[in-house]
Amino acid sequence: MEKIELTCIGCPMGCPLVVEMENGAVSKVTGNTCPRGDAYGRKEVTNPTRIVTSTVRVEGGTLPVVSCKTRTDIPKGKIFDVVRALKTVTVPAPVTIGQVLVDNVADTGVEIIATKNVGVKV
Repeated sequence: MEKIELTCIGCPMGCPLVVEMENGAVSKVTGNTCPRGDAYGRKEVTNPTRIVTSTVRVEGGTLPVVSCKTRTDIPKGKIFDVVRALKTVTVPAPVTIGQVLVDNVADTGVEIIATKNVGVKV
């Protein structure tokens, strides 16, 4: 049996988790004080994912860049591919919160959306 120690990020408590694995499958999660800890521990050792936040360039905007994020979580191993892809993106102003800036970023099937409004430079 393999034991993996993690710190839960499912809520502000930051519980110290111990995930027990048998034959490549999670057999038990301990240390969590809420159900989110159990779910986080199981997912983190079998299929870790993350939301990526970044910025992309804006052409003709009141700001030179707009903050953005992945609409949903992506596989942890694709984080650097997403960041590299965003370095090549420039969007025209205006930009609105929730606007899709990139479809299927880095072949993840996930959209990049704006998290800020950027107006047109006058």
